[in-house]
Amino acid sequence: MKQIAQETGVSVSTVSLVLNGRDEGRVKPGIASQVRDTARKLGYTPNPLARSLRTSKTKILGFLSEEIATTPFAGRIILGAHDAASALGYMMLTVNTDRESDESEEISALKRYGVDGFLYAKMFNRVITVPKSFGGYPVVLVDATDSKGAVPGITPDEFRIGYDAARHLIDAGCSQIAYVGSDSPIVAQEGRRKGYRKALADAGIPYNPGLDIGVGNNRPALDAVSSLFDRAHPDGFFCFNDARAWYVYECAARRGLAVGRDISVVGVDNHRVFAETFAPDLTTIELPHYEMGYWAAYKLISLIEGRDPEPDLPETTAGIPSLDSPLPVRIHCMLIEKNSVA
Repeated sequence: MKQIAQETGVSVSTVSLVLNGRDEGRVKPGIASQVRDTARKLGYTPNPLARSLRTSKTKILGFLSEEIATTPFAGRIILGAHDAASALGYMMLTVNTDRESDESEEISALKRYGVDGFLYAKMFNRVITVPKSFGGYPVVLVDATDSKGAVPGITPDEFRIGYDAARHLIDAGCSQIAYVGSDSPIVAQEGRRKGYRKALADAGIPYNPGLDIGVGNNRPALDAVSSLFDRAHPDGFFCFNDARAWYVYECAARRGLAVGRDISVVGVDNHRVFAETFAPDLTTIELPHYEMGYWAAYKLISLIEGRDPEPDLPETTAGIPSLDSPLPVRIHCMLIEKNSVA
């Protein structure tokens, strides 16, 4: 820093203000630009350890996940959080847990490493009680909502997923639209089902309980969808996820029906495995894993620094919400048109 000061003819304190990003309103823009150019020319890089000793901030985020770190399905949450942290000068430590008893120990371990705050992610959208072991640290939830409404979090807009999927089928001319949902009363199931029913109502299509089923996996699910085909004869199918759309494809094939011609199908996830397997390609709504991770890290850093950082937001399928969006933040997920809708 002394060498930079000598090269530019300014004080060491001025160099410090510029290189620590505290020059706005204190150092003339032209001088600040000259200091940065000289620092780059001399190969100056700040020492994060020294900075942490001085500021009590390490610029390290703790990412605590429930099986996400070992689940390729949602790995883009980690990628999004990492990209946002990196863009804003932070590093991220990721810890995976699959048992409640592990959480407090993992949180304590991350605290010992000096993290400035926590990202707390769940494998699927749910309402949770935030662990008390986070203490007074800043926390942002990913794919979860705080039951008390005190901790910021971000989730997909489940209602809009159901609404947009059903609306797309309606616009394609379908009138007997089935919902092949989940047999678990989770947040996503209830939200998507409500959206599906509202789209039908807005289009003047009476809701038919016989077209609304909840299924699990494997043979029982295939049998339930097969029965739906035979007794209700739907012309459109909104499936809770891409995996459940497979049962529709299978049942259609057994009956000599062509997906994308005789029936229309919309899934949810844009899961790579199914996207590369189904024929015809499945029209689907992409879950915003990357966007949720990016926003959560972005929000956490704003809480740590007490200001709104201004990174260059990446181009994403779904728009990344602003930091001041009403809580809990819900992302409008985008429908990806392919070839499964007539």
